[in-house]
Amino acid sequence: MNTKAVTTPFWQINSLKVRLLLSTFVMTIVMLPVIGLTLTNAFERQLTVALENELIAYSYSILTVAEVDEHQLLMPEYLLENQFNISQSGLYALIHSLAKQNLPAEKLWQSQSLLTLPLPPLSAELMPSPKVGESIFSAITLEERKHLLYSFSVSFSDNAQPYPITLHLIKDQKEFLLALSDFKQQLWSWLIILMLVFIVIQIAWLLWTLKPLKVLAHELEYIEQGKKNALDAHYPLELQQVTSQFNTLLLTEQSQRKRYRNALSDLAHSLKNPLAVMQSEASLSKGALAQLRLINNIIEHQLKRAQSAGESSWHLGVMVQPVLDKLITSLKKVYQDKQLGFTVKIEQSTIFKGDEADLMEMLGNVVDNACKAAKCAVTITVKANNEQLTITVEDDGVGIEPSQQQAILARGTRADTYHAGHGIGLAIVRDLVSSYQGQLSISTSTSLSGAAFMLTFPY
Repeated sequence: MNTKAVTTPFWQINSLKVRLLLSTFVMTIVMLPVIGLTLTNAFERQLTVALENELIAYSYSILTVAEVDEHQLLMPEYLLENQFNISQSGLYALIHSLAKQNLPAEKLWQSQSLLTLPLPPLSAELMPSPKVGESIFSAITLEERKHLLYSFSVSFSDNAQPYPITLHLIKDQKEFLLALSDFKQQLWSWLIILMLVFIVIQIAWLLWTLKPLKVLAHELEYIEQGKKNALDAHYPLELQQVTSQFNTLLLTEQSQRKRYRNALSDLAHSLKNPLAVMQSEASLSKGALAQLRLINNIIEHQLKRAQSAGESSWHLGVMVQPVLDKLITSLKKVYQDKQLGFTVKIEQSTIFKGDEADLMEMLGNVVDNACKAAKCAVTITVKANNEQLTITVEDDGVGIEPSQQQAILARGTRADTYHAGHGIGLAIVRDLVSSYQGQLSISTSTSLSGAAFMLTFPY
C-alpha cells in the first residue's frame, strides 16, 4: 500500500489514542481541582459558621451575668468560660457604651484576657457599633495576627431608662487557619495521588481498549513487508467485519492479478510464435524485418507494462538486497569481459513495497544500462526512511547530456526514439516507476562522473 506522509498542523490531532489520552488528562486536570476547590470552600464555610456560632453562644453567656445598677455596668470578676480569665488566651471580650450625640463611645469593661493585649482605639472602622438588637461579624488584626470580631448591641433597662451597650467578642483565628491549612494539605495530597492513580488507570484502560487497533496496524505492516498474507489475529466484534472484508479483498485482488498475468503470459507466447515464423521467412526485405522487430519490441513493452503490479490495491513487501544480489551475479557473467566493479550500499532490512517481478524489471534495466555505459565501475545506493525509498544507480561512463535527459524523461516519448544504449528498457522503467507513484530522474554522478539514475518511491 502506497501511503504519503501528510503534514498535520499541531492543532489537528490525527490519532484516536492521543485524543482519548488528552481528553482524559483534561478531564482529570480540570475536574479534580474544581472538586478540590469546592470541598475547600465548603469546609472553610463550615469552620466559619461553627466559629461564629461559638462566639454567639459566648455572647449569651456573658450577657447573662451582666447587670446594670444606677447606670453602672456590673460584671463578675471571673467568667464561666476560663479563656476569658487567662491573659492572651486567644478569646477576648470587651464592652463599651454606644456613642451618643456629643459623647464618644466609652469602654465599660474588658475581660482579664485583654489586660496585657493592646487594643486599637474605639473607632467605628475597627470596633463597629451595630444598632440595638443587631450583630456584625468582621475581622481585626491584633499584634499582626488575624482575629474574628463579633459585635452585638443590646440595651439594658435601669429604672426605666435604656442603657445601650455593645459587646465585642474577639477570637484568635490561629486554630481556624491551622485546621483549614491542614485540611487543604491533606485534601490536595490525596487529590494529587488520586489524579495520578486515575491517569495511570485511564492510560492502562485506553491502551487495553485500543490494543486491537495496534495489532491491526502491525498485521498490516507485516502484509506490506510480505511476512503475512492475511489478517489472522482475534479482533473484537466491531472490527471483525472490517478484517473479514479486508481479507476477502486481498485474496480476490491477488487471485485476479495472478489470473491476469497468466492470461497475458499466454498471449505473449501466442504472439511471439507467429512473429518468429514471419521473421524466419527469407523472402522478407530488411525493412520488413526491421518493422517486425519493432512490433516484437512494442508487444514486449506493452505486455510488461500490463503485467506490472504497480496499480494493484495492495503491495507485499520485498527485500531489496536479495534481488540486487541475484541481479549483480547475473550481470557479472554477462559483462565478464569488462571486469566491472560493483559497489552496493544498502541496509539489509530495506524493503520495496511492491511486486518482486516489477523490482527486478526496473533494477535490471537500469543496472544493465549502467553496465553498458560504464568503463569499470557501477555504484548502487539504496536509502530508506519513513517517507520514501530511493535507489540510485551510477556509472563512470560518458554520461547523458542534459538535453537528452529531458527528452528521455519527457511524458509521451516513444520507446523507439530513445538514444542508443537505453531503448525500450528505460521506457519500461519509467512506466513502472510511475505506476508506483514514484519518480525517475537522470543526472550526472558526482563521484563517478557518469550517468546517475535515481528511482524514488513513496512509503
